[in-house]
Parts: sequence; C-alpha cells; structure tokens
Amino acid sequence: MTDFRYLIVGGGMVADAAARGIREIDTEGSIGIISEDVDRPYARPALSKKLWTDPDFSWDEKVDLHTEETGASFLLGTAVTSIDRTAKTVTTSDGETHGYERLLLATGGKPRSLPGLDPSPRVLDYRSATDYRRLRELADAGAHVAVVGGSYIGTEIASGIVQNGARVTLIDPDEVVGGRMFPEDLAQAFQQRFVDHGVELRLGRRVSEGSQSEAGVVLTLDDGSVVEADAVVVGLGIEPATKLAADAGLTVRDGVVVSSTLLTDDDSIFAAGDIAEYPDRILGTRRVEHVDNAQQQGRQAGRNLADADETYDHTPMFYSDVFDMGYEAVGQVTTKLRPVEDWQEPTVTGVVYYLDEDDTVRGVLLWNVWDKTDEARKVLAEAHALTPDMLPGLITP
Repeated sequence: MTDFRYLIVGGGMVADAAARGIREIDTEGSIGIISEDVDRPYARPALSKKLWTDPDFSWDEKVDLHTEETGASFLLGTAVTSIDRTAKTVTTSDGETHGYERLLLATGGKPRSLPGLDPSPRVLDYRSATDYRRLRELADAGAHVAVVGGSYIGTEIASGIVQNGARVTLIDPDEVVGGRMFPEDLAQAFQQRFVDHGVELRLGRRVSEGSQSEAGVVLTLDDGSVVEADAVVVGLGIEPATKLAADAGLTVRDGVVVSSTLLTDDDSIFAAGDIAEYPDRILGTRRVEHVDNAQQQGRQAGRNLADADETYDHTPMFYSDVFDMGYEAVGQVTTKLRPVEDWQEPTVTGVVYYLDEDDTVRGVLLWNVWDKTDEARKVLAEAHALTPDMLPGLITP
C-alpha cells in the first residue's frame, strides 16, 4: 500500500489546480493523483478550440500543464473503485490500495452515449487528448464526421473540424442551432455561420439507433433518415460521476454536496469540479461544468486540503468560440428565461440579460464583449435592485 498525505481522485484540470493549491501552503506533503486517463492533466478547452483554429498554438507550451512542477505522483490508466472512510484508503481497479490523510474527489463526468454505439476509434465521446489525436487524424484525411448534439462541445467541434478539411454533418435536436441558449435573431445568425462554412444540418432530429463497422458508422434518425459517416463525435453532455461518493455514504443530490469550503460530510474528504454541488455566494446552490470553475474551485480545494479553511466565493464564467463568433457568460444562459437584449450592433456585439419570472437577472451573456465578467457578476449580485429598464447600457464594450 502507498500512502499519501493528499490523494486526488481524477486527473483533469481540477486535479492539477488542487495540487498547485496545496503547494501554496504545504511545499512538502506527498500528493497522489489517480486518473483513468493515460495522459497527465492538460488544458482541456484547447481540445475543441485553439488546437483547431490557431496553427501556432503549441501543445507543449499551451496545453501541457507542466504537472511535474507540483511534485505529485501519478497513477494513470486506473480507476478508484471504492473508498474505505474508516481506514482512510481507496482501492483501484488494478487491485492496489492507497492510504490518505485528506482526499479530494474530482471524478468529473461520464459522457452520455448514443443507442447501440459504444466508444471506439470511430465513435468519440471527445473527452480526452486521445480523442483529439484520433479526430485530428480523421479531419486531416478529409473524413466525413457526424457531430451529434448542438452543445458547447458539439458546436465547437463542428466549427473546428470543418475549418480543417473534414466534411461535417451536425445533428441537433433543437430546431435552430443555439436555440436553447440564444434569443431568436442571435440563434439564427449563429446557425448561419455553420451553413456558410458548409456544415450539413439535420435539425430537430435525434439519433434513434446506430451501428459501426471497420468501414464507418451508420446513424438512423428519429424520422427514419440515415446518416453514414466515417466517424461520430457525441456531444450530448455528461452525467456527474458521483457513484464512488454515493457508495462511500457521502450525500449526493445533483452532485456531491459540499460546504462553502468544499468539504463533504466527511471532514477528510473534499469534492470539486463537475461533481461538486456547492453554495455559490451570488447564485445559490449549483453545480458547474466549466473550466473556470475547475481551475478556481480546484485551487481552493487544494488550499483547503492543506488546512486553509477558506470559503470558495468565486462565481465562475464560461465561454465559447465558434467561427468568428465568441462569447463569455456568467450565470444561467437559457431561453427558458426572458432575454433583455442590448446590442451595439445586432447579433454582432452586445449583451443579453436573462430574467426570471420575477424580472430578476439570473444570467448575463457577453457576445463579442470581452473582459466584462466582473461587471456581469456585479449585475447578478445586485439583481434584486435592478429593473429591466435599467439594464440597457449597464455593461458596455
């Protein structure tokens, strides 16, 4: 058995940020990171963004997180299957046991799959560097790639690979690409970029069944139509990987429930990242699956593993880049809420505020407006004092 003062389960950006947070306080304590991935932590947003759009973007300089700087020990390609809270040990899928003084759960999420299609070299969940390397091979060879789902990953990947020579079909259950997030005119402008770049759109459709062979993948849609492709990228979101925590007796709702210091029911176990259901100081109880949260929450969890006992008080932002369009946002960005639009130039530069039934701002979308997320947070923090007529001009490019 190998013992660590700090043991982290999960090998994503949360793990690296946590190790760095630990080192801000404890420069000597041993750190172990157990990951199912075969690569050490890396900057995941690049997998669907800059690696496709910027030829000067270097993996070594920009994507590799240089995890050696923390001195952590890595156990890669294996999963933790159980936690013994009394003995303070974990057991892995290869039968090893590891002890801990403090444990961080950063297990992320499991991608939702398509019926009849298991992950393979032709069916990619697109959650890892391995997936990127395979998709790069396909795109560089001019393959036909079907992208299922108009999510962040789906739209970014469709945009990235069509600009790198692949033929792309985007299958989206929404009637308009981006229709769940953006006001009607903006969603139409967003969708038009895909049309202009030659992406074939199958809208209002879901995959009812699929099959794969050495030659390719066949998708049957719910209207009976068929899409034949060399490969499929599945962008249907994730389910938080909370089973390990639940089996250990920790409280799980939408995610693993943690306090403002990211502590679970067990005073030796913390949770952070995609799986953590935490109290946001502005927006209340929530769970966030974006990189800003992974980095900031991971760092805070690491500091608290090393006894900092500090509140996580950061309200995270998220962002996306698709063709020549880009945005940053804070809070809830969904057309289930009522949008109030404030455009400098319609669908080109502006701010969209999302209001609930009480006319309280719950989310802010900054469309081609940069470095204004602190102002967006201020709007959300002061939302109860704001009326809809006060919003235009509140945030300017």
